[in-house]
Amino acid sequence: MVKDTKSDSASNEPSRATPQSKEVPWHHLPDGRFRNPKGSPDRGGRRLRDALPFFADMFRRSFEKIAVPASHLVEREQAIKDLASARDTKLAHITWLGHASFLFQQGGYTVLTDPYLTTYAGPAGLGPKRFVKSGIPIRDLPPIDVLVVSHNHYDHLDERALARLQGKDTMLVIVPLKLGSFFTERGFTNVIELDWYEHHDLPAKPSDPSGEGLRVTALPVVHWSRRVGFDTNTTLWAGFGFKSADHNLFFGGDSGYGEVFSEIGKTYGPFDTALIGIGAYDPRPMMYASHATPEEAVQIGQDIRARRLVGMHWGTVVLTSEPPFEPPERFLAAGKAQGLDPENLWIMKIGETRPLNGTWPSNSI
Repeated sequence: MVKDTKSDSASNEPSRATPQSKEVPWHHLPDGRFRNPKGSPDRGGRRLRDALPFFADMFRRSFEKIAVPASHLVEREQAIKDLASARDTKLAHITWLGHASFLFQQGGYTVLTDPYLTTYAGPAGLGPKRFVKSGIPIRDLPPIDVLVVSHNHYDHLDERALARLQGKDTMLVIVPLKLGSFFTERGFTNVIELDWYEHHDLPAKPSDPSGEGLRVTALPVVHWSRRVGFDTNTTLWAGFGFKSADHNLFFGGDSGYGEVFSEIGKTYGPFDTALIGIGAYDPRPMMYASHATPEEAVQIGQDIRARRLVGMHWGTVVLTSEPPFEPPERFLAAGKAQGLDPENLWIMKIGETRPLNGTWPSNSI
């Protein structure tokens, strides 16, 4: 059952995270579609003369083989062992599966984000093909408590991966407005839709001594949605905040840069960790209103008052025209230019697991 009404968290339904007027929110359009926050860049400026060369270039590059440095990956067998060791510690940790897909443990809950885990970012074996496999095979993923999906683009909502996930009758699925039916139609039984600024509280687990559990809040980002040709912006897109007693994590989903991030920082920050897209930004006339540059990603992190920035949405599949391994170089350089501590600028390997709080005990991984 899809739950999308506003009430207190004890009823297992979402609640407003901030007071809202009774007027229809800005991002809700009269025809039932959605739009970006005020002050966001306008996607309507894209022109055919920009689009045609872009798609021609993408077709040409689809035949190219990507040279992947060994330093970009953790060997799968080792990645599986490292994740198991981290879970044994019961400490908060995060694993990058590739692109915008992370597995992390926080507040005693195991959370999976945007699981694009199979080969193609498109329907029926079509679309861009990933050049690096998922860091952890689907069959080796641990039981998932919470599945969060930011929007319905194929490189974030992978129907083939969803079909192979175990625990559809036990995991909680949290998605933006009007995306819930996609999951209930595919066998997921516990699905909650959130509008921007709504939250859902998960109760404390016995393994979480704080007794506070985990709060998941849907937050505005600058993007759009479309699954098929005529459904543009009929479902909402979102980032998410995950707040527990000892950590506050921001997952940016997919986003261009906009004024809204300063608002998020003032109301929901500071964040301990921010997962922010740094890739798929060229050519700018096509991408400026959808994907941040690495420099803008660092600015998003500054705006939301994040201590640690983790670059994502790169190094997995070729979606745009920048060199596939350029984003981390620009991201690290931009962070250094803004005076950020290099230890708080993370470029993870695909399959790598790191602690979110402090370091592992000496007897662990």
